[in-house]
Amino acid sequence: MKVSINWIREIIKNDQCSADPMPDGIEALVEKIGAQLGAVEEVIDIGKKYQGIVVAKVVKCQKHPNADKLSVCLIDDGKAVKKVKRDSKGMIEVVCGAPNVAAGQLVVWMPPGVAVPSTVDKEPFVLEAKEIRGVVSNGMIASLQELALGDDHTGILVIEDTKSKNQTSNIKPGMPFAKVYGLDDYIIDIENKMFTHRPDLFGMLGVARELAGVQNMVFRSPKWYLGDKTTGSHKTDAQLLGAKNEIPKLVPHFMLQVVKNVKIAPSSMEIQSYLARLGVRPINNIVDITNYLMLETAQPIHAYDYDKVKGVSSGSMAHIVVRQAKTGEKLLLLGGKVVTLEGGELVIATNKQAIGLAGVMGGAATEVDKNTKNIILEVGTFDMNVTRKTAMTYGLFTDAATRFTKNQSPWQNDRVLARAVDFVIHESGGLPARSIYDLKGSLKPAPQVRTTTQFINERLGLKLTASQIKKLLENVEFKVQASEDALKIDVPFWRTDIVIPEDIVEEVGRLYGYDHLPLELPKKDLTPAAVNEKLTFKDRARQILLAAGANEVLTYSFVHGSLIEKAGQDIKDAYHIRNALSPDLQYYRLSLTPSLLEKVYPNIKAGSDHFALYEIGRAHIKNVLDKEKLPTELERLAMVITTLQNPPNWGAPYFVAKKFSDYLIQKVGIKSAQFNMLENVKKLPRAWFIAAQAFEARRSAVIYSGDNIVGLSGEPSLNLRAKLKLPPRTAQAELDLAVIQGLAVKTVDYRPLNKFPAVEQDICLRTATDLSYGELTDFVMKTLGRISDDHGYNHWLSPVDIYQRSEDKSRKQTTWHIVLSHPGKTMTTAEANKVLDKIAIDAKAKFKAERI
Repeated sequence: MKVSINWIREIIKNDQCSADPMPDGIEALVEKIGAQLGAVEEVIDIGKKYQGIVVAKVVKCQKHPNADKLSVCLIDDGKAVKKVKRDSKGMIEVVCGAPNVAAGQLVVWMPPGVAVPSTVDKEPFVLEAKEIRGVVSNGMIASLQELALGDDHTGILVIEDTKSKNQTSNIKPGMPFAKVYGLDDYIIDIENKMFTHRPDLFGMLGVARELAGVQNMVFRSPKWYLGDKTTGSHKTDAQLLGAKNEIPKLVPHFMLQVVKNVKIAPSSMEIQSYLARLGVRPINNIVDITNYLMLETAQPIHAYDYDKVKGVSSGSMAHIVVRQAKTGEKLLLLGGKVVTLEGGELVIATNKQAIGLAGVMGGAATEVDKNTKNIILEVGTFDMNVTRKTAMTYGLFTDAATRFTKNQSPWQNDRVLARAVDFVIHESGGLPARSIYDLKGSLKPAPQVRTTTQFINERLGLKLTASQIKKLLENVEFKVQASEDALKIDVPFWRTDIVIPEDIVEEVGRLYGYDHLPLELPKKDLTPAAVNEKLTFKDRARQILLAAGANEVLTYSFVHGSLIEKAGQDIKDAYHIRNALSPDLQYYRLSLTPSLLEKVYPNIKAGSDHFALYEIGRAHIKNVLDKEKLPTELERLAMVITTLQNPPNWGAPYFVAKKFSDYLIQKVGIKSAQFNMLENVKKLPRAWFIAAQAFEARRSAVIYSGDNIVGLSGEPSLNLRAKLKLPPRTAQAELDLAVIQGLAVKTVDYRPLNKFPAVEQDICLRTATDLSYGELTDFVMKTLGRISDDHGYNHWLSPVDIYQRSEDKSRKQTTWHIVLSHPGKTMTTAEANKVLDKIAIDAKAKFKAERI
């Protein structure tokens, strides 16, 4: 945000206020701004580039004897410039090529030894006395372009009366040019981020108020800003303009006024000077007025060519409609860019077509140009969230969008419109129509905040009285009623950031000066911080997987759309990131497993041939929302195990995935987990259905614990395996970390090491082939646990193998290794056999199993 000190000075010294914004010099002011307002990025001394340039009067002007397009001028500088050649009357000879130079004019003279202002920031071009076609020219008479005040170089700048009848007589030859248009100025560039929550500080008026406040000065806004509606009665003429606001909730205040018979010309030098200093290129009087008032009030304004609007409207008159865009609607913007709208953006339209992106940029079809005769002035307030989304979507980071995304006040629109009309009348001689179109929704009045001095002092560590707080706030135009300790504060309409008592605390602290706060160390509470159970459980899971030989990786939460498609998932289910960090990171991932699988091949290329990876992260799915209607962050733990070797006891990848999943589940204390084949599960919740697309249904399982889905375990889909070049021996799992944490045993089950020898036995059961290993193992484990509890045994169960004879396809043999011990005695083989016999009997009864 660039701030002109001279402009600030002009605002502060108005008819209601006379403070000086810079009583102690520029350095003290910059230090004050840095301490209480925002970080200063740069201070530019504008007057420096105009040093040595003076006002001169053209006394005589005649044609150059040797050039048709040149003139030889004698100028009077009041003898202000030394060391320059003069004639007997003290006049100075200058050759000029401008067609508009004439005797009697007050002009800008750049004497020899002066650098041309437009070149100062590049490679300074220093003038010298130089012979031109036989005549010596002592410097030059300057144009706007050479003065870095505009693009016009067709003629010289002629200083004319623009404010009052007596102004020209006050400008004398020899006067420093910088003083004529306030160019003896400093521009302070303050970091925009400091003003994110302060829409009023994006205009000189708000900054002037703030600079007065932080220096303990009284500020009063100009009468035109504080006064009531000054644009006359709000009668509307339906024959002149058809106006409609279809979305008052998104556009709470939308005002229009027609001004007829305007004359398009360059704006006055005062306006051009302010614009140029702040880096805005002057265009014409109407456009310059809208830019000037935006910089002054922080309220963007737009001007339309009335006749062009009428030309792109249906019917016999002009129409302006503010509405939301339709999907696929095209709009040609200023500058020639064509955008195809997605739908939902705020647009200004006629009853026929869109003519502007509301709050962002106007359209080329209705722009004001040199042929414009009648205009429509628009002052609106647009929803900051929709405006921000529109600007981000189309990469249009305009000055208007910057301001509208800060939550502009809708209560200043009528004041700014009235001032805009006054400026148009003054600058272009237009005639305003009596009709004012004031289209608004339900406007919330500025809030009233109640607080106490105690509340404020406790949070700032100060001992301010109610009268001190009252004065600090009233300096910047808050209305404060103080009654002993209680404060009732009416917030000014432009302060949309003040809502709660804590906002008042911040305001008082900043105006008083944070550097005045007492330097006391706060009391330290030694109470231990509450344990974050979620983080603790994640660390617990990490330790378990580390013990299992797995390595943790961290991948982006964002993925390329092609990876989603490779996983068999629908890209429409993923959130699309408009301002992606990279083309490869355009979508939120729907599950973690594809991200991990994508890292398998690069690790194999790097020389690893046997490894396990896991990641703890989040997935996001469209329309999977939490209680607050926000996207749910799905807490997930994904694992991938792969090998190029042929390790013993590896088996099918499905069982490797099951082993790792089961190991983690058992270690956190979940004793009842069932693995149901994915192809047999008829219905899954949407999030798990999407995640399951990355799994091969015939060789994967859904893990249940009671009615809770714990996760998925198995092998990657055939498409994923081919597209990501995965080895055949690749296993994977994706688990719901939140469910596991909810089911996990919070306390550790500690048992001392057994002092007595254990008995180890194998048991083999022959069952039907279609009986799943998981169901049979669950049964054996539960039976073994029940017997052990009855007799006080410690027990361990582990699989040995599954075997099927080639001649018997209807049955299979499953073998487990059982370890039994007793904490008080040495177990005998006979006791162990009784346990195995009981398991066999129960298995026969339930599954018709035969013990081998």
